[in-house]
Amino acid sequence: MPQKHRKFADDGWAVWIDGDDTSTIHINDWLNPIGKSFVDIAIHIRAIKVSKLLSVYVPFPVLKEEIEDVSLYFEDTKILQAIFSTACIVDYKKNQYTSEIAYNGKTVDIVHISTMSFKVEPLSNGTLIRVDLQELQPYLDNDEAYFIWRIPHKSLDAVFKSYVNVGNVIERLRDLLTTPVVSEKYGYSIRINESRLLPEEITRIGMFHRQKLKKAAITISIDENYELNDAGCYRIRRLEDNLYRNYLPKDYPCEEVISYQWNQTRDNNFQGQFNFYYSITKDSVSRGSMFLYLILLLSIGVIGDFISSAVRVFIGLLI
Repeated sequence: MPQKHRKFADDGWAVWIDGDDTSTIHINDWLNPIGKSFVDIAIHIRAIKVSKLLSVYVPFPVLKEEIEDVSLYFEDTKILQAIFSTACIVDYKKNQYTSEIAYNGKTVDIVHISTMSFKVEPLSNGTLIRVDLQELQPYLDNDEAYFIWRIPHKSLDAVFKSYVNVGNVIERLRDLLTTPVVSEKYGYSIRINESRLLPEEITRIGMFHRQKLKKAAITISIDENYELNDAGCYRIRRLEDNLYRNYLPKDYPCEEVISYQWNQTRDNNFQGQFNFYYSITKDSVSRGSMFLYLILLLSIGVIGDFISSAVRVFIGLLI
């Protein structure tokens, strides 16, 4: 069986907060192997009233205009129900910077990052996003807050980018004829706050080492024709497209999508570093093989008709 090998994406993210150390990062990947992939980044900050700065390192280039403030969709309670997995009450745009939601017996602020003067700057091969939390203090009514935004996931677009392996023409034709099933394999790693993958400009920051995340939660949504290694999943479900339809990235196909969810806590990792690995596979019939088979069938039909006509002519001459 021929295989299409793709590049392995090893993404090293970093999140640190000048303040409390019981915060959580949520990364929700919208994988679209035949188009653009996107990633939603959500930071849940506890004790935000004593926090000064939120810093997020993204391991690929991002422009400020590419950052979409998806919290602006939260006026739709169906979307809130999908994101928080429960019924929510929302006080939308209660002030210039925030909305407020109540769920599961508690109330938290949702910060609309698009209303803030946050900074986006290139750093090494990635991007550093900084949000001044002191600017928010007069507008916060709760001691917990969520930041959530969406960006194009460019490292995954590079992994899924299609290519034609020209190689030796004879070998290529042989593969198309003898092994029409193609096995596609992809590797994807998410590492958070692991120094080995981060630029020195970050690893030299004292606050990066002092502040440690409490939990990391990862969600990957992908067409059900692709298979993920689901070991360690705490939830696998079909995407509820009636809830998510108005929230999904543009042109993202929501039919037949499966969502896989994992999480890790600092209970077993006191350094606040998290490591997730996924293998993604898909078996399909090569279009090139099908086209070649069609050409062969047509050729055989034409040759058969020619031979049949020649035989009839030959027999006619004999008679």
